[in-house]
Amino acid sequence: MMLTPADGLRWLIDEIGNGGVAVLCGAGLSTDSGIPDYRGPTSRPRRQITLQEFSRSAAFRQRYWARSYVGFEKFEVAGPNAGHRALADLQQHGYVGGIITQNVDGLQQEAGSVGVIDLHGRIDEVICMDCRQVTTREALQARLAEANPGFLEVHDGAIAPDGDADIESTEGFTVVDCLVCGGRLKPHVVMFGETVLPEKVQASYDVVDAAEMLLVVGSSLQVQSGLRFVRRAHGAKPIAIINRGHTRGDSMADLRLDAGVSETLSAIADALPSHH
Repeated sequence: MMLTPADGLRWLIDEIGNGGVAVLCGAGLSTDSGIPDYRGPTSRPRRQITLQEFSRSAAFRQRYWARSYVGFEKFEVAGPNAGHRALADLQQHGYVGGIITQNVDGLQQEAGSVGVIDLHGRIDEVICMDCRQVTTREALQARLAEANPGFLEVHDGAIAPDGDADIESTEGFTVVDCLVCGGRLKPHVVMFGETVLPEKVQASYDVVDAAEMLLVVGSSLQVQSGLRFVRRAHGAKPIAIINRGHTRGDSMADLRLDAGVSETLSAIADALPSHH
């Protein structure tokens, strides 16, 4: 009988057991929850606002918060999918140890995974760029709703992985400032041109170093913030990648599955014994 790559991956995870599998998650894990990815086969090219533009220009902040205000309403109703649940299941049953996510949606934790490192921050939090106070996104949404009555009713647009909505005119949108110092609020996520916190990078390296295998799910590894963990594991332990389409880590992978994340993870979780 021919073993499929999925069979091979299941065998590998079973052999390692004892929380020995570290997982790196990308946007492809959340597409089945209705959150599109940046670089998947069907994603449209989008221009990202950089941290420099956001911090320097009130017009950029207005554009960002208007689009984000509309998009977050849709983002908030997204729930964990079968892939998130399968990963949580694999962790609870002792196969998966540490989980590093490049996603900002918090869906992995909502599915029941613990100790997840949010490499790029969380969209459900807001930070003041001036006094560093962190507040909830829900509180900000309520303040934006109050400052912009009727805006949601007339604007609607497709959302992006960061909760941004595709709307053209953001004129007349009122941006609110930090309640503590009157400073500039930004989403508590890593923007383009911003670096990941060194302590998060170190914690992620520790997860990879402690593992016996690295499994990448739903990431094209186009950005250095994720690719560095594959480079770290390369030559030291097996690397498996589940992703639709090419990734920058393919040449370093021992096992490569060009497949949907949800169905592959679900099939693996269902086929493994419940307790290792």
